Amino acid sequence: MASIFSSPAFLPRVMALDAASCALTGIVQVGFTEALAGLTGLPSALLLGTGVFLLAYAAAAGFMAWRRPVLRTLIGLVAVGNVGWALGCVALLASGIFAVTGLGMAWVLAQAVTVVVLAEAQWMGLRATRASTRAALA
Repeated sequence: MASIFSSPAFLPRVMALDAASCALTGIVQVGFTEALAGLTGLPSALLLGTGVFLLAYAAAAGFMAWRRPVLRTLIGLVAVGNVGWALGCVALLASGIFAVTGLGMAWVLAQAVTVVVLAEAQWMGLRATRASTRAALA
């Protein structure tokens, strides 16, 4: 019995969602850097730098979402990167290096939770489609 995760549309949809979430976060961080810094207690340079990175990443993830066949190796790297982003978010908060406000903690933790969920969906899709990819190559 096929699952939703083995659907040919699953991984592209997850990548499109990853791209959209990164684009939205990047737009907010780049477009409202100073206001967000004041509300979160995070440095403007950190918000701007990660915002620009997120916009570039969103473009790459969007490309992967529309590319056929799906680029399984790149999606695997993205999943690992998402876990790394989540760990970086937790490390940032745990370090106590910045006087992060409650809203700042929520902003960073929301990113961590989002990328962990996306990474898990990416892994589930990759695992579910591994057998069909092998069968197609045989």
